[in-house]
Amino acid sequence: MPTQRVALPHSTIYLPKYEKSHALIVGINAYANTGPLLHATNDATAVAEILQRRFNFAPENVKVLLDLDATRERILQAFLALSDFSKVGPNDRVMIFFAGHGHTVTGRRGETGFLVPVDGKADDLATLIRWDELTRNADLINAKHMLFLMDACYGGLALTRTIIPPGSMRFLKDMLQRYSRQVLTAGKADEVVSDAGGTRPGHSIFTSHLLDGLEGAIGSADAPITGHGLMAYVYKKVGGDPHSHQTPHFGFFDGDGDFIFDTSILEKIESQASSEPQADRDVFIKGPSFEVPVPTRSDTVADVLKSLVANPNDRIKLNDFINEQLRRAGEKLSQEKFPANDAVTDEKFASRLQQYEEAIQDLVTVVMVLAHWGEPEHVRLLERVFARISEVGKANSGIVVWLRLAWYPLLVLMYAAGISALAARRYDTLKVALFAPVYSEMKLSGRSDPPLVLAVVANLTEIAEDFKRLPDMERRYVPRSEHIYKKVQPFLEDELFLGRSYDKLFDDFEIFLALSFADIRDDDVKAHVWGPPGRFAWKERGRFSDEKVYSNFIAQVKSQGEGWAPLKEGFFRGSSKRFSEVADAYAHLLSQINWW
Repeated sequence: MPTQRVALPHSTIYLPKYEKSHALIVGINAYANTGPLLHATNDATAVAEILQRRFNFAPENVKVLLDLDATRERILQAFLALSDFSKVGPNDRVMIFFAGHGHTVTGRRGETGFLVPVDGKADDLATLIRWDELTRNADLINAKHMLFLMDACYGGLALTRTIIPPGSMRFLKDMLQRYSRQVLTAGKADEVVSDAGGTRPGHSIFTSHLLDGLEGAIGSADAPITGHGLMAYVYKKVGGDPHSHQTPHFGFFDGDGDFIFDTSILEKIESQASSEPQADRDVFIKGPSFEVPVPTRSDTVADVLKSLVANPNDRIKLNDFINEQLRRAGEKLSQEKFPANDAVTDEKFASRLQQYEEAIQDLVTVVMVLAHWGEPEHVRLLERVFARISEVGKANSGIVVWLRLAWYPLLVLMYAAGISALAARRYDTLKVALFAPVYSEMKLSGRSDPPLVLAVVANLTEIAEDFKRLPDMERRYVPRSEHIYKKVQPFLEDELFLGRSYDKLFDDFEIFLALSFADIRDDDVKAHVWGPPGRFAWKERGRFSDEKVYSNFIAQVKSQGEGWAPLKEGFFRGSSKRFSEVADAYAHLLSQINWW
């Protein structure tokens, strides 16, 4: 009976590190049926050498095919060998380098790109390797990150995403826990690759600049070389080279993670973390600061929504558009897709979180845009998003962990909207992000339509410790907060370009969340006060932390008295005295926490 191998789904939970590194390197000078190249084998050999010397690719995991060895059969055989689950695991990385001829054929549906193996014939497509054959087969390879660096010109890349916006920031460990498939080609279909004339003797222009980047022309001790950073660097250098007549093409054809070349910075992070293992340690990676042409994205949810929000005449279209996003999300969040009686394991918990996050991606964009740019008349639309999502995916019976976790999508939406509102100082929409009435089977404070913050926190607090099931969260003080911190950042960065201000905005929102919950939960906060402690709490009370985030926030608010803007929106019952009562009681609560 034949064996069956099942590739891991994209919802696989990845570790914030690499376990093994693999490479397939191909270089062809001596073609049998087409014109020879001068430096392709030199290029391939140099790339293989630098991967082993600088980036810890084990020699036994670097397959090199040169000239006569680079037949169609052997290239595909070596590529498909990477689908062997016993050799390539989910936390591995794979790099593919090809230096040789490319070929493009235009059909009814557009361009189809091909790689030309040593025995290939341009007039016999059966002897070539279709690019989309490689991308389809890449789905069979379990490695979380794959990077294709192709010193050849061809079309038909079919990219799903071109670049991370210039200057945008991402968390390193978060990128390592996201799936990605990336590609950089030396040129497009109608361009001729320069096989010589590079900055390095004996190398093509493309590979010369590629090697420069890998040798350290980009990256630093605190900013490692990434796949995206390398691709953007080569794009700029090759496109601007006076000897070049080609323009590289690059982007993602699947996923949104990033290939990390130099992982030594991870060892530094882990060394720092050993002094206080309960606190998360990570670094921001900044995207290329130079301009790379960004194609028009008029069909994205964000762009459509911004256009509709900006035009008062599109009120009905805006309403219909948001309803459509709600219908799609509601279908993805249905009880059938998230059964409440499954056994609870670490893997299932982590996988379910990721599935929830994927189901509401477009709604995250919706609430961000409405909270940040929406007009006062759009507030009801934001309320509707929270209300409708509170009605879907909630089972009446089942395992408690799954019943409570069904509120997680609303938690993500609440954070995304709240931080977006704070970034614009929109306290009207911040109020919606915390107090929008939602549906709850369990009556809270005697209401079947409790405020969002009350319903979400009440349900998820019961399973707060379950978030320690996630990779790298076992010893965290506030694992749920740490997880959300990483998950919403890319969305906010892409649309709002927050940079390092994200950290403060996140802390400020969590303080609002904690104090707002405490305010509406108990009238007599002196007798009993509680609100969910987030990252701000361990910064305030952590053994090695001197960031008095909470104390500084409270002092700043108190200095403004009745003039503090949120009071005008009804926060803390519109009273600075009430705010002080809640804040002081919560400060006492924090003082009782000994996180060491």
